Amino acid sequence: MDIFVINLTSSIKRREFQEKQLSSLKLDYQIIHAMSTKDIGNNTYKKHYYDWQRPLKNTEVACYYSHKLTWHKIIKKNQPALILEDDALLSKCVPKLLADLSGKKGMDLVNLENRGRKKFISKSSMALECNSKLLRLYQDRTGAAGYILWPEGAKKLIQCEKRKGIALADAHITACHSIRTYQVEPAPIIQLDQCTYYGLSNTCSDEISTSTINNCNNPKGSFSFRIKRAYFQLKLGLYQFLLITKSDRRYIKTRKKDFFAINNTK
Repeated sequence: MDIFVINLTSSIKRREFQEKQLSSLKLDYQIIHAMSTKDIGNNTYKKHYYDWQRPLKNTEVACYYSHKLTWHKIIKKNQPALILEDDALLSKCVPKLLADLSGKKGMDLVNLENRGRKKFISKSSMALECNSKLLRLYQDRTGAAGYILWPEGAKKLIQCEKRKGIALADAHITACHSIRTYQVEPAPIIQLDQCTYYGLSNTCSDEISTSTINNCNNPKGSFSFRIKRAYFQLKLGLYQFLLITKSDRRYIKTRKKDFFAINNTK
């Protein structure tokens, strides 16, 4: 299975971190040069200004377009691939899981990440390698640092953009309800900024661990954005109500012993 690592050319330490990690796991990969704010022209930024529930920052638009680059590659090659953001920490189970999942049929996307929020998942599961299981994922809320995408899923994400516009990469994936999404448990990927939450030692520098996309000071936008957020929350509440009978809402487990420390790249 192809592995695409999204990395800004200026983020050298993150690239070195991924090179070391993936080499340790004996995984071949391709660095995808992420789009920067310099690549997002003002016209593109204005085009997407009203797409989501709040004004998108130019860094967020660039991040979305970087993921979209990988979606087009998957469609062109017509085979699934693992998409990683450059601050993703992988467990030792990832190689076996990729080999197992590469032959699976009937799915569009498999999420490998955990990010400290409850998810709506199926009550039944399918056994996977490495004492893991695969669950149907009906509703997620955050995270696009590690997921396997199939060509049909990539096409659906692009079609979803044509209908709804764009959002944060993870929010766009979540909002595309036509995609058949699954979750691996225990989750074999977390972002470095989640190490403390999951009780894992983080030997990486703060520069690598700190998110470069989002923060709590995001602009809320005008009254029209507040109306849009309220409408979205209402739709989400109704959708989650419909999920109650066929799913469980709970945290996804993470198995600490499956993760290994990466030496400080300072």
